[in-house]
Amino acid sequence: MTEVEAKTLPADPRWKVAHLPFLTAVSFALLLCAASVGYLSGGSAAALGAGLGVLIVTVSYTMSTLVVAWADTVRPALLMPLALLTYVLKYSVLGVVLVYGLSTAWTGKDALGWGIVAGVVVWTGVQAWWFTVVRRPK
Repeated sequence: MTEVEAKTLPADPRWKVAHLPFLTAVSFALLLCAASVGYLSGGSAAALGAGLGVLIVTVSYTMSTLVVAWADTVRPALLMPLALLTYVLKYSVLGVVLVYGLSTAWTGKDALGWGIVAGVVVWTGVQAWWFTVVRRPK
């Protein structure tokens, strides 16, 4: 690492992942709520689908956060290529899963979609709230 790169690294890079425990707890609560709503509205298949949708978003967003934080800490020049590679891999896998899911007769696929939507909205909202209100990076 050159002297210039060493000077640009933050003194305490933990702020990049400080929100993960709270977001994981919120996501777990959302998973329980989504599964409950799914069960009440469509039975066990809808409960599984809704919960799985929230879980997919949670794992996906957590993986992105960890890859970006790691790359920025180790070598900031790796940030863009690794972030783009992560997104391409994530959305390729998600696309294959969704295309396969649409071609099946599984009754929980609508709830899966709603679980994904709920997960994205809640995770994005809570993360935005965290960084603007709770923990403003210096």
